[in-house]
Parts: sequence; C-alpha cells; structure tokens
Amino acid sequence: MKFLRQIYESFRFAWQALQSNITRTTLSLLGVTVGIFAIVAVFTIVDSLEKSIRDSMSAIGDKVLYVQKWPWGFGGEYQWWKYFQWPSPSNAEYKYLYDNLENASAVAVMDFKGGITLKNGSSSIDALIQGVSYEYSEISEVPLATGRYFMPMETTNARNVAIIGADIAQALFPNQVAEGKIFKLNGNKFTVIGVQVKKGESLVDFGGNPDKKCIITYGSFAKMFQSGRPDPDIVVKAFESDEGMKEVEAEVIGLMRTKRGIKPRDDNNFSINKPEAAAQAVSGLFAVLSLAGWVIGSFSILVGGFGIANIMFVSVKERTNLIGIQKSLGAKNYSILCQFLFEAVMLSLVGGLVGIFLVYLLSFMQLGTLVIILTPKNVILGLGVSCIIGILSGIIPAMLAARMDPVIAIRAK
Repeated sequence: MKFLRQIYESFRFAWQALQSNITRTTLSLLGVTVGIFAIVAVFTIVDSLEKSIRDSMSAIGDKVLYVQKWPWGFGGEYQWWKYFQWPSPSNAEYKYLYDNLENASAVAVMDFKGGITLKNGSSSIDALIQGVSYEYSEISEVPLATGRYFMPMETTNARNVAIIGADIAQALFPNQVAEGKIFKLNGNKFTVIGVQVKKGESLVDFGGNPDKKCIITYGSFAKMFQSGRPDPDIVVKAFESDEGMKEVEAEVIGLMRTKRGIKPRDDNNFSINKPEAAAQAVSGLFAVLSLAGWVIGSFSILVGGFGIANIMFVSVKERTNLIGIQKSLGAKNYSILCQFLFEAVMLSLVGGLVGIFLVYLLSFMQLGTLVIILTPKNVILGLGVSCIIGILSGIIPAMLAARMDPVIAIRAK
C-alpha cells in the first residue's frame, strides 16, 4: 500500500511539473519525441518492407534450390563473361535429376516468357507465361479460387490447358466463370482449368504477379517458345530434415557433374541458387537502414535527454524546501530518489508516446503498394528506449535530491 501511495505521489508531482510550464516542458520533450519517432518509424518501415519482400519471395518456394546457368549476383565479383560460356540447363538434365535424386522431395522444371498477348474475341491482355512440369505444385503453392491443378496426363502429353491469374480472368472473361472457357495464346487455343486467388499489387513480385500470370504445361511452353536456345530452371525441393539443404545440394552438384561429364579438377559450369542468398542480402540491406535509424534518432534523443535533465534540475531546485520537509518527517533517501526518477521516466514516456502516436498516424498513409504496420515489438522498443532515457536523464538530479541535508533543505528559499 505504501508503495502504491509513493507511485501516486510521484505521478502527482510529475503531472504538476508538466503543468507548471507547458511551453518549457513541451520544448524539452520535443527531442525525445523526434528521436523515438525516427527510430520507431525507421524500424516500422524496414519491417514492413522486409515482410513485403519475404512474402513475395515465398512464391519461389521454401527450402528449394535452383539449378541455372546464371548465378544470382549477391555479393562478390559477378564474372558474367565466365558464366556466358556455360551451357543452359536442359530438359534431359531435369529428367536425369528427377530419376536419380534421393535427397529431394520434389524436382520440377519451369521457364518464363513475358509480354505475351492472350486473346478472347475482342478482349486481350499481356501476361507472363510460365511453363511448368507437374511437380511444380510441390515446389510452390498455387492457390486456386476456382478450378483445379494440372493432371499428370496433361503435363505428360503437353495438353493446351492453363491456370490463369485473376486479372487475366477478368480481362478475358468479364463477369463470367472462366473455368472451361477457351482463349488464344500465340495463335493456339487453350482451355482454362483454374483461376488463381487474387493477390493484389505487391512492392516486389518474385516470379511475377500471379494475377497477371498464365501457367501452362512445360511441354506446351517448349513447343511454342523453346525452338531456339532453351534456358529453363530446374527446381529442387529439399526434405524438411535437410538442415541448410546441404545433402540435396551436394547430391545435385554430383549428379550434374556426372551428367555433363565434368572432370574432377574442373570447376562446375552451372549455378546452384538458393532463395536464402537473396534473403541474406535483403537482411543485410535492412540492417544498414536500421543502423541509420538508430544514428539519426540518437542525436534527437540525446538533445531530449538533456532537456529532461534540465527540467529535473529545475524541479529539484524548486522543491528543495519540500524535500527538506519530507525528509524531516521520515522520508527515506530511496523514496526521494524514486520520486524524481519516476517523474523523469514519466516525462520521457510522454515524449515517447507522442512519437509512437505519430508513427501510428504514418501507418494510415498510402505509400503505393507498401502497407505500413506498427508492430507491438516496435511499440515496446519505443517505450523501452523512452524509459532508459528517462532513467539516465533523471538519475543525477534524483541522487542530488536524495542526498540533501534536511536542515539545509528546509531553510532554502
């Protein structure tokens, strides 16, 4: 009960300090408000960006690796002249990996072609065409609003069937059920067997926006678009128990070297790309942005901390006589210390709460396709930093107040 009464008294003194000089207090807390706003805003935007990018990256599969000609250029020297001479993966190599891989849960082949016009009568739309083998659904999720996925016989026989995105369905078959309808792709008739769930616009779309994508069988894709030099991607999914995908990666490398007849002393002439590499590059970039937020916010918080310390020194001087009376009536040093520390923390928290509230208002702003979400983690971070600044700013004034001689303090005017 005594502890609660001390908290109440400390709260009352802090409130009086706020009211005694609103202008002085507001200007002093401005630094904390700006600092907390800068830190929390940067972390919130970074988290929102990272979430958007990672959600988009999930479309290219989890625990998968890509066998490709070109490596993903994340870090190090990108020796394009060296990779240019490498052969592209082939359908024969896909079948070889499919038949021989033991440490993979799924193996698929796919390829892309952008800017292809789909037509239905007078209606048309440009779309990204993706040719896939049957196992693609085991690599990456294909959420369907209506219809079904390919049947094994359809992919084996290269049937002209397609799974289209929501935007394509609306453009070619407005206000109609697209499933079962026929459209033309490159002069060939295709039957719609499924329509994907509408995703909407994203900041980044790895693998293309599914709303504007048309997925067809790999055999149909190869007949239309791979008459020249095909360059498909072979995608391998590891078992969940394969930590870091080390087992499947080693097996893929061994089988590819065997298939291409690469001598033991020669280097690989193919690339093994993993989404984790992209994720690490993204994390590194966001770490730099987060550090920049700390640096920018720290300067403002430093100014705010000095402002709060100034308020506390003034408060101690104004209440010197009252401190003497409290100590003469039996108040302990820790009680006086906690009273002023509580006041400093409360002042800092007020500034921090205002900064967090400004970030909350920022989340209502329309920043294109980026959705800003203020997470509880960042709110706790802002409040935690505010408390630390309050303690650091108020500890010296509080210690001075606690160590006052009651006789001298009472005589002070």
